[in-house]
Amino acid sequence: MTLFFPSHDRTGIAVTSTVVPMTTSASAAASPEAAIRGNTVTDRLVGANEQYASAFTDPGMDARPVLHVAVVACMDARLDLHKALGLELGDCHTIRNAGGVVTDDVIRSLTISQRKLGTRSVVLIHHTGCGLEAITEDFRTELEMEVGQRPAWAVEAFRDVDQDVRQSMQRVRTSPFLLHTDDVRGFVFDVKTGLLREIDPA
Repeated sequence: MTLFFPSHDRTGIAVTSTVVPMTTSASAAASPEAAIRGNTVTDRLVGANEQYASAFTDPGMDARPVLHVAVVACMDARLDLHKALGLELGDCHTIRNAGGVVTDDVIRSLTISQRKLGTRSVVLIHHTGCGLEAITEDFRTELEMEVGQRPAWAVEAFRDVDQDVRQSMQRVRTSPFLLHTDDVRGFVFDVKTGLLREIDPA
């Protein structure tokens, strides 16, 4: 896939253009023509869905997770949670964000998960080499300088992944909205070995 980035001055008059070749997992897997059905990666995903749907059958289950567990994890593309945890379709709720940190929105999802859909256990998963270890809360200031508006949300950057898992566990355990806080466990996933390391909450 090739992206064209025009360079222009403030008047909007094009001056030069830069051609940047892009390689993705989609285009690396096969020839460009076969890997991307249309002109974008999204087109390729839609095409893959058509193939998936052609063999799809209704699993006959409702929205309640079979194992009554919710997993909160980082959005990092290296984490294949279902394979890493031996999960099947319908087993769990999966809530992902940058860092896998417990934010207000994660509490919202967990509250609905527990109170309306029957989950009882919470598993928190951070990982080694997380991008949030490489930035700081100054990112919000940088955004404000660029776009003229300061984000209302916190970056939730951290330096100690173990301590951040402990903080996330504490946020779950002290939330007044959650019904079940007795089975909350936190882990760090090693992206090099695929192993989970449990974090002592103390």
